[in-house]
Amino acid sequence: MNTSKICLIPAIAVPARHASRRWLAAALVGLLGVSCDLASSWAQQAENDTPGTQILTRGPVHEAFAGMVAFNPDPGLVVTKAPPEGIEEVPPDERPEGDNVAWIPGYWAWDDERTDFLWVSGTWRALPPGRQWMAGYWAKTPQGYQWTSGYWADATAREITYLPPPPATVEAGPNIAAPSVDYTWSPGCWLWYQGRYAWGPGYWAQGRADWDWMPAHYAWSPRGFIFVGGYWDYPVPRRGVLFAPVYFDAGVYSRRGYYYSPTIAIDLGVFTDHLFLRPRFCHYYFGDYYATSYAQGGFYAAFAFQSSRYGYDPIYSHQRWTHRLDREWEHRAEAAYQYRRDNETARPPRTWAAQKNINPGTAESKQNHVMVATSIDQLAHRKDGAVRFQPVAKEERQKLAQRGQAVQKSRDERRTLEAKAVAPTTQRPGAAFEPAKVPISRSPLVGKSASQFGRKPSPPKSPPTPKPNLGVPSKPESSGRPPNVDRSDPQSEPRKAQAEDAVAPRQIEAAPREWQVQPAMRQRANTPAVKASEESPRNTSGMEPQAQRISEQPAPARPGAGEKGATKLLKSDRQKQEQGRFSPHEKPTAP
Repeated sequence: MNTSKICLIPAIAVPARHASRRWLAAALVGLLGVSCDLASSWAQQAENDTPGTQILTRGPVHEAFAGMVAFNPDPGLVVTKAPPEGIEEVPPDERPEGDNVAWIPGYWAWDDERTDFLWVSGTWRALPPGRQWMAGYWAKTPQGYQWTSGYWADATAREITYLPPPPATVEAGPNIAAPSVDYTWSPGCWLWYQGRYAWGPGYWAQGRADWDWMPAHYAWSPRGFIFVGGYWDYPVPRRGVLFAPVYFDAGVYSRRGYYYSPTIAIDLGVFTDHLFLRPRFCHYYFGDYYATSYAQGGFYAAFAFQSSRYGYDPIYSHQRWTHRLDREWEHRAEAAYQYRRDNETARPPRTWAAQKNINPGTAESKQNHVMVATSIDQLAHRKDGAVRFQPVAKEERQKLAQRGQAVQKSRDERRTLEAKAVAPTTQRPGAAFEPAKVPISRSPLVGKSASQFGRKPSPPKSPPTPKPNLGVPSKPESSGRPPNVDRSDPQSEPRKAQAEDAVAPRQIEAAPREWQVQPAMRQRANTPAVKASEESPRNTSGMEPQAQRISEQPAPARPGAGEKGATKLLKSDRQKQEQGRFSPHEKPTAP
């Protein structure tokens, strides 16, 4: 029969057959007019799973919404299965207020439990001031299909510089007390300086309640490493709307004319209570990853990741700063993780369908914060939310559709650019090494600069960057988890006392009030740091059995790995202790 009908699925309208090709073109390209509005209203009303789809209340967090920092970034994850073509995605008809908010489309992410891909839904995002989004992508390699993460680049950059691999980090946390409890530690990072890498030491910077600091770091790409300068971002409650990921059967999204519009959002009020980091997969994860098997598969609870010296978690760091006057906050966070690890009933549900079967009024539900998702309609009508909403006008829908196509074009351009074979840059005798520099294609997603905020609260100035220390020797990178983490359970390491717990202004009278570094590194500098950026992954051990289909591209071997690297760290700690260079609250690296 040549009939025309609409198949309704949660947050999705699927035209199975179209009586009008013109209607199909409008739906796919502009999503305009009466047909589009009707389709959107249908999508809003459908909030139940149907055959072939499953709305998840756990999974990877959209990279543009939250990005982590690995101190020693590795090449991206490689899988043997080809990712599907991207889904045509329609933003919901409610959006957060503000002229610095944009819709960032979703993408496919690998789910090693299912040995299949799931869809990371698009997100409404308050764009970080002065940054532009460079979308991540999947690319075919001889080993399979490799993920390259997206990153927030400097919006003023006119070129990308691809650098050789930086040395292994020597960041070991603060070894001097903070000026006051209002300061937070920004970790050190290697900087490309005068044709070589020089260590940029960490420093104390004054924290901000309304802004979250993302420190300088490196992101991996197939063409080289990209330096991401530090920048201010919105704290989680003000970042926008994070929508739930979805698992689709191939028969659903492969239908002609199929498109998807998310309507189930993750409640940001409880989001950070169930937040994990998985550096090898280059993502934050939220939801139920409390079982011991996940710890063995490379999932880090926030408190464990931060204390492992494996990387930097900007969300956890901001939370800790917010609760700086509550000395028991970190202990409670760790205890909550352990309780949910040992009590399955205290964990949040894994699907939207399962959550709807939970009574939200019970004391256990409230205490354990198990209600992690809500409909966009309910979210938009909340009176206690940090974000106010407004309807999406017809004219804006056309712009959003065009911008979505522009984001896809930008992603394709980046894939092509970074797939090009690059001959190693020769270094003439006596000449500095010259990294590869290429013009950058401006992203369609660009945040307003600080000067464009007008009367609205604008981000503070970035802390001055300390002068690179050319005297710090580079160390060979050790593979896998750092030696001070139990390889069988990365969450098992006891919480370390941080120097920022102490307040000792008398020890640092000579330092400028706005920042503080180790005593030997107090000079400021205008370092010619490369401007551009990306997120990046890190190798982990003990992957789950379901991940056997994942093929990891081996990183170049570096000397000093494993136990020898641990021995060197311990020796370094002993030397520090003998020379009295530990602060009273700093602990040496545990074997």
